[in-house]
Order: sequence, then structure tokens, then C-alpha cells
Amino acid sequence: MLKSTIVTNATKWNTNLRTLPNAHVLQTWEWGEFKRATTGWQPLRLAFQQGEDVVAMASVGVRSIGPLKVMYVPKGPALNIEDEALCEAVLNHLQGLASQQRAIWLKIDPDVIAATGVPGEADDSPNPAGQTFMDVLRKRGWRFSGDQVQFRNTIALDLTQSEDYLLAQMSGNTRRKVRTGEKKGVTIREATSDDLDTLYALYATTGQRDEFLIRPLDYYRQAWQTFMQAGLAHALIAEFDGQPIAHVILFHFGHKCWYFYGASSNEERQRMPNYALQWAAMRWAKARGYQVYDMWGAPDVFDESDSMWGVYEFKRGFRGTVTRHIGAWDYAPYPLLYQAYTQVWPRVLGWMKRGK
Repeated sequence: MLKSTIVTNATKWNTNLRTLPNAHVLQTWEWGEFKRATTGWQPLRLAFQQGEDVVAMASVGVRSIGPLKVMYVPKGPALNIEDEALCEAVLNHLQGLASQQRAIWLKIDPDVIAATGVPGEADDSPNPAGQTFMDVLRKRGWRFSGDQVQFRNTIALDLTQSEDYLLAQMSGNTRRKVRTGEKKGVTIREATSDDLDTLYALYATTGQRDEFLIRPLDYYRQAWQTFMQAGLAHALIAEFDGQPIAHVILFHFGHKCWYFYGASSNEERQRMPNYALQWAAMRWAKARGYQVYDMWGAPDVFDESDSMWGVYEFKRGFRGTVTRHIGAWDYAPYPLLYQAYTQVWPRVLGWMKRGK
């Protein structure tokens, strides 16, 4: 018999979450609190027990839209997807919760692998467990979401391999660039909370250069500082002649370390600090026992038309495994409301904007 309880203790939540398959840093206590403070999503933290054992968990963000709600489980729920009975029981509970809360939709986005390799190429390999889980969702009326919040695809490196192996696997060009920084006087140090302004300044420079929008300083200060203080984030800064020229910010939990943020100045780029930082980050994660280094983001469409293509070319030189997750799926307890929200409401917003 599966029993559901609401967890209100941060230590208990993270401790149990670490033990579960597909546990992700976006399901931690800290992420729920961060989203509550910055975007208004209210976390509802559910633990599912069989006897005394916690076998599944879901941190559900809840947000009100008038008398109705929307619900989102970022990179969750965490559970063993090969246990069919468990999956059915957890989905039953989540679907019932969505109905009780009068939700327009409930979105889940578990860290479940659908396939590895580039679609259509020799290394394209479906993951049977992930494919079966998607079949279960379809049969229960879930829909692949048109609103994919997180990156669906990524590149992952196996950190259980030796450092020599990881270097040897890199493309020759990437391996040469990794070594360029040290030869050209780049040094790398660990960042602290005192470096938050420097981290943001580099990130703002990168956003302006690469033409992507960034949030205000307070948003990133809260995210980076909160996770660094909780021992769930780590930053590295590359310097030349004592001046910061690049950084990476890593989030880590369970058996994974994620490369969440990276930035560089417009100066000294010929010294290849981003390559040196990636190698330093992998070595840092490996030394602390993390098994997977997730480079957090690869194209949805694997050709040059995708906006992620340039970033992908940088990442694929490290020769990790292209990993394609099942992505976000929506459950709509009230289909007509869901249709209105996904089809009609965006048109109304567009009309309102044109009228200004």
C-alpha cells in the first residue's frame, strides 16, 4: 500500500531524495524555496512510502490563476520507472491532486532518458525503460507538452572513467584548447559568495554578446548564494594577470554534477579559458565522487538551424554521450480549460499587446 505524506523538514526531504533514482537538483528543498521567493510558485512536497521506505518523491510547484491553478514538477517525480505498479500509484495520486486543486494542467518533467545518441545516426539507441514510461503516460491521457521548460537534451560524461581516459576521448581540437589556458597563463580558482558581483558582471557581458536575456542581479544572487551556502553549487573563476575572464557555476546533487551557468569576458578569449574551466569542473566533480557530469543543454533539432547549435559544437568536443530525455508532459483534468489555456489565451495576449 502506497502512502503519501507532505514533508515539511528540509533535511529529511533532501536526505530521502538523494537515495532515489532520477533524483535531480531541481527537486531539492532549496529549489522549491528559491522559486517561491522569486516567481511565486508555492512548493508542495510529497513523499510516497511503502511501509517505512520512501520510494518516490515529488516537489510540486503550485501557482494560482484566478480561481484555478497550474502545477509543475520540475525534473520530477523521482522514482524507479521500472516499477510499473509504483508508477501507476504515483501518477494516480498526482492526477487526483490536480483534480482536487482545480488545476488547468499538471506538468511533470522527470529526469528519465528516452534515448541516447544523435537521432538517425549510428549511435541512436532508444532506452526501453524510458520508452515504456512514455507509453504509460500516453495511455493515461498525458500529452507531450508544447511548453518545454527545461532542456530536453543534453551531453553527459561518465566520471567513473579515469582522467586520462576522459582526456583521450576528447576531440584533438578540444584537448588542445583545454591545455592552451595553462600554457597561456590562465589560472583557475574557486569562487565564494564575495565573488557574486563578478560572476554576474561576466554573465551580463556574455548575455549582451550572445544576445540572450538575463534576469536582474538579485535573482542570480539569490540562486547562486542560496545553493552555494547549502553546499549544492560550486563556482570556478578563470583569471589572467589577476583579472577574472570567465567562470562556470556548477549545481550538484545525488550522483550528478550539472554545468548550469557559464560566462566569459570579451577580453583574452584567445587563451581559451572556457575549455580550461570545463576540464577543471569535471576534475572537481570527479574528485568528489560524482558519477555524471551533465553539460545541461543540447539542441532539440540536431542541425545548424537550432539556436543551440553553436553551444552544442563546443560541448560535443568533450565527447560525452548525447542524452535525450522524455521531456515535459501535461495532464489536464479539465480538457476544455487546458485547450483554452494553450490555444486561446496566447492569442488573447497577442491581441492585447498589438492593441497597446
